[in-house]
Amino acid sequence: MKMSLDEVLMVTALGSYVLAALALLVYFFSREEWLQHVGAPLAILGCVAQFAQLVARYELTGVWPLLNLYGSLSLFAAMAVAIYIGFAFRYKAWWAGGFVVGLAAIFLAYGVTWNEGTMPPVPSLQSYWAKIHVPLVVSSYAAFLVSFVFSCAYLMKYYAERAFAREVAFAAEGGATVAAAAAGNPLAQWMQTLPTLAQLDTIVYRAVAIGLPLISIGIITGAMWAKESWGAYWQWDPKETAALFSWIVYLAYMHLHTRHSWRGLRTNWVSVLGFLSILFCYFGVNIWISGLHSYKL
Repeated sequence: MKMSLDEVLMVTALGSYVLAALALLVYFFSREEWLQHVGAPLAILGCVAQFAQLVARYELTGVWPLLNLYGSLSLFAAMAVAIYIGFAFRYKAWWAGGFVVGLAAIFLAYGVTWNEGTMPPVPSLQSYWAKIHVPLVVSSYAAFLVSFVFSCAYLMKYYAERAFAREVAFAAEGGATVAAAAAGNPLAQWMQTLPTLAQLDTIVYRAVAIGLPLISIGIITGAMWAKESWGAYWQWDPKETAALFSWIVYLAYMHLHTRHSWRGLRTNWVSVLGFLSILFCYFGVNIWISGLHSYKL
């Protein structure tokens, strides 16, 4: 059976992501430079193929491709990898690619299972707001995925350093790891290849600083779209409520990050909580809870 152009591009993207994730995951543990040189171009190839696939799908069908879970997850994966690539170049953070690209591949593969072919959208989705609201919200989710991965790296390093501190009695940040590495501890030696806690915290903050304005504008445009389609700006639909909760969590993160006593460990836990709330907002509400935004059949 002959595949269409958008199907070829989707297979290319998914295959590139899987190979890139494997290469970069092994690089994360081994630090073999050649694996980075293999994984990084594959991640870029997959990202380019995904954006091309979205354009091709739109050109072939004439239907805006982000109106179902398949298209939405495709943009989510593409934007997550695109934002990550920007951070990877800026902060030399290719070591995190196995996790970001791996998650993108999982979400994309799941999205493919929701591909129902080409169907005309329901009347409420035939609005110019669909081309504004959906990309904004999905891109914010992608930025929060990136912040989540780096928050997990922060927490892993923080608790490892606490364990090393109990062994070598160093209180200064990073000092315990340096001392344990000098003593020959292989885990401490590997931990030294990661950025400092301050650097990881900066990356998380900047990823959230991308996502929060996007979801804020997304909620506003969603309200405008709801007024046009359903006659009211806000109806406390489960999706609206879940999105508002996620927005409050990330707004709290930004506020707490200005407090020195909260910055670091606590704010990174807030970042993790925020992404868990995003997962519920994106999947829990859209798939398992009935509402105006439900994908349930």
